[in-house]
Amino acid sequence: MSVRPSTPGLPAEYLSVGTSSFADFAAQVAPNVLPSSRAVSAGVADLAPHGTTIVAATFPGGVVVAGDRRATMGNVIAQRDIEKVFPADEFSVVGIAGAAGIAVEMVGLFQVELEHYEKIEGAPLSLVGKANRLATMIRQNLGLALQGLVVVPLFAGYDVATGQGRIFSYDATGGRYEEHAFFSVGSGSVFARGALKKLYRPDLDAGATTLALLQSLYDAADDDSATGGPDLARRIFPVVLVATADGVQRVSEAQVEEFVEQIVSSRRQRPDGPAAPLT
Repeated sequence: MSVRPSTPGLPAEYLSVGTSSFADFAAQVAPNVLPSSRAVSAGVADLAPHGTTIVAATFPGGVVVAGDRRATMGNVIAQRDIEKVFPADEFSVVGIAGAAGIAVEMVGLFQVELEHYEKIEGAPLSLVGKANRLATMIRQNLGLALQGLVVVPLFAGYDVATGQGRIFSYDATGGRYEEHAFFSVGSGSVFARGALKKLYRPDLDAGATTLALLQSLYDAADDDSATGGPDLARRIFPVVLVATADGVQRVSEAQVEEFVEQIVSSRRQRPDGPAAPLT
């Protein structure tokens, strides 16, 4: 015969007004649900799929973030259609590179963190506040990072206070840095950033900025085996999200395919991509 608890329902700590940080709340009542609380064995990092490359660039009135779709495990392609760019909330976007499983889990926790703060405080965090919260979560993951399960996000969004797009990068210890104009993370980031140095202009609109980012991902895939290029046969294309005063919107697959067709067609004539003027 089972014995029913004298007070049915949730425990008292779930019903009391607590901290505005969901991660701190979870650490108090159920620390086992947090990725940072888990111990992993040596060598596990070699078995975890890794995702790359994420690029972002601002334009007047917003910011665009794009990511390729490949995850690798050593020299093996672990997944061809993984998604690495997600809306964090109504006005911000987070892209992830690094250990894919931990990174996707961290994105979900960050989304709940922002929603939890808004419900407790009755107002959303500022864009800088969101960037700081993400830095704290990365710092909490330092133990796993030291064992090889490094997560390197790229955070961007539309700043309602200033009316402009802003980009934030991080290191594995939780250091936060604001980037200007454009940035990229992941194994192909060096090649993507080199392409954007030639293609980016601050007066580009959202469509032209998207095209420049897709060109940079193409260049990254051209030189980095861990970055996936557009897969025309399987119709797998990069994920692109745009954050403006109207909120975060995902560029439709049909629109991305149209951009990719333009790029592939032009690369048949010039494989190294568009040329930039010498002066």
